[in-house]
Amino acid sequence: MKEGAARIVVVGSLVRDHVAWADRLPVKGETILGTRFGVFSGGKGANQAVQAGRLGATVHMVGRVGDDSLCGPMLESLAESGVNTRFVKKDPTVGTGTCCIFVDERGDNMIVIVPQANMAVTSGDVDEAWEVIESADVLVCQLEIPPATVSYAMKRAAQRGLTVVLNPAPAPTQPLPAEMLAATTILTPNETEAAVLASLPFPAGAPSDAEVDAWAREVSTRLLAMGPKTILITLGERGAYLAGNGAGRRIAGFRVSAVDVTAAGDAFNGALAVALAEKKSLDEAVRFANAAGALAATRPGAQPSMPKRSEVEEFLAKDNDQ
Repeated sequence: MKEGAARIVVVGSLVRDHVAWADRLPVKGETILGTRFGVFSGGKGANQAVQAGRLGATVHMVGRVGDDSLCGPMLESLAESGVNTRFVKKDPTVGTGTCCIFVDERGDNMIVIVPQANMAVTSGDVDEAWEVIESADVLVCQLEIPPATVSYAMKRAAQRGLTVVLNPAPAPTQPLPAEMLAATTILTPNETEAAVLASLPFPAGAPSDAEVDAWAREVSTRLLAMGPKTILITLGERGAYLAGNGAGRRIAGFRVSAVDVTAAGDAFNGALAVALAEKKSLDEAVRFANAAGALAATRPGAQPSMPKRSEVEEFLAKDNDQ
């Protein structure tokens, strides 16, 4: 364990990504020619763990992979980023999670995930890892494993006084359990997930910053009423809208030339967890996370795009100098 380092535990998904790039995304029933292809380690949980590890935190990953040809590269990628995989089980009864990702020239994407082993993660897996969870500073969860397992981990962590970050991705098709939301310290939806959770569509067309802020304010009010202590809506290059304790404000983001936004949100959440564990103020933590997310969007792939600590600090220093 790194002396004095932030202690992060991620309970979540591990997915092997198959990525195809093309000038544009296909429409229904259409076949188009791509420009390149790559295979990467991903999954929202693993991505967030890798980002936290690359930023210098002590990180444990809790989840499952299959005992197959896809699991080796997944575990190697985590280990190379300093993530402890002691509590990632190899399940011989089901395959490693996988997905297909299509990315256009602007960096926008379409994703289909086949979760497989991720849906076999149980409360028993959480219990087996409890020794590291209860001694952590921050627990990070997403929605790519069974909701009952997520709720169980979050509830136990909240009872121990841990900071609990819930990234409600992918957007849920059913209302989230009340006990899950009540255990959430910070809820971090993107604009799509926030719109689904709050039943309030994002403004149509090309909304102004003022229109987006007004929407985010109303969404945050609705989401706070569901139980989380703080709402943090990620808004791409517009930054993130932070709400809690009766107040809300948007913290500016960074404009970059996006190559692939696939894991930008995961970079944001991993960096946010580290900053919170390091006791940064919320404003500082969000700015740090915004920088990590922006850098990730400038690189292809999921885990390969996650920036190192030195890169984030250099990026922020250059922005301060401008």
